[in-house]
Amino acid sequence: MTHDMPRSASTSPVEVASTTPSLESATTPPSASRRRFLTGSAAAVGAAAAVGFPSIAVAQTTTLRFQSTWPNQDIFHEFAADYVRIVNEMSGGRLRLNLLPAGAVVGALQMQDAVISGALDGGHGVAAYWYGKHKAFSLFGTPPPFGWDAHQFLAWFWNDEGLALYNELLADMELPLVGYLSGPMPTQALGWFKEPISSADDLRGLKYRTVGLAADLMNEFGAAVTIMGGGDIVPAMDRGLLDGAEFNNPSSDRLLGFPDVSKTWMLRSYHQDCESFEIILNKQKHDEMPEEFQAILQYAAKAASSEMYWKAMDRYPRDLNAMREEQGVQTYITPDSVLEAQLAAWDTVIERESNNSEFFKRVVDSQKAYCERVVGWHLEGNTPKGPAYRHFYGKEPTDTSTIL
Repeated sequence: MTHDMPRSASTSPVEVASTTPSLESATTPPSASRRRFLTGSAAAVGAAAAVGFPSIAVAQTTTLRFQSTWPNQDIFHEFAADYVRIVNEMSGGRLRLNLLPAGAVVGALQMQDAVISGALDGGHGVAAYWYGKHKAFSLFGTPPPFGWDAHQFLAWFWNDEGLALYNELLADMELPLVGYLSGPMPTQALGWFKEPISSADDLRGLKYRTVGLAADLMNEFGAAVTIMGGGDIVPAMDRGLLDGAEFNNPSSDRLLGFPDVSKTWMLRSYHQDCESFEIILNKQKHDEMPEEFQAILQYAAKAASSEMYWKAMDRYPRDLNAMREEQGVQTYITPDSVLEAQLAAWDTVIERESNNSEFFKRVVDSQKAYCERVVGWHLEGNTPKGPAYRHFYGKEPTDTSTIL
């Protein structure tokens, strides 16, 4: 954390003169009047100094070194930049985050350790990246598909038990961090492959990239899972080190170059049915800041959450159509048989990890109780969107994809 002293505007203790002309100003020659005014002003300044005229406070700027886990060209890094911009604007420049892309200080999967050590003051990523330390981290990044969407997942975090459980995990792991979840992500695609996936058996033996509990899930299908950062995936596919991979969304996947190494994209999956970003800060640096700055960092996460989703809704379908029309990408709907097999595999993963960790079980139980109440209400009260889409546009939402 650095403190920069901006140059302040010059100030003067001399009060603004009245606009009503005095008798003296009307009868005294201008030169004499000016000399008398300056002499009086100087005396006033001297008198003020003699009695300890109060000094003018000069604002300090607190600067934090902030890295994302995303390549510079990824729209996710743009989302991180939006958070940084909101913080800087809300603070009037008194709190400044300097954003760096993945790899500028450390690689994507080392970002949390760098924030803990103080090599970075904060960062933007996903909690699932830290599931190697405790698998419950993935429950705060890419939770099981309990029927909720990412907006409801964030509602559980902010308005139910999520934030308290997240802080408990940090405390139990003795990780000196402060963190917030932000940015609801839509359902992710099963991924990019050489050939369409027509059954769960097609996943057996595939060298496949994913992160978090999705790695455990895909292992249940016999896939050989590799965990790596987003910027490494396309080069690995190009060299034949991966047979299939998922990252996140049309904009990210297009910018990262997936259409250059595969033309087959399988849409829909339960492996990461909803997800959100995580913003983390070094706890000591955070706690040393004024409460005003701490509040800005938190409320900016909520504001950026909305901005991110609004931007995604504009950009994602545009980039999906561009990949189809300009780059020859063929999209396929993941078969229902694969989706059903994923749900069954989730049962196995949840039971195993709940037996291994009492804390993991408490988080899952909290999420399931929340979803039983909230998702049940949502499904009961909200009209299905497919019929309305078909009515007004005269086509199926899947008309541009192949259903296997």
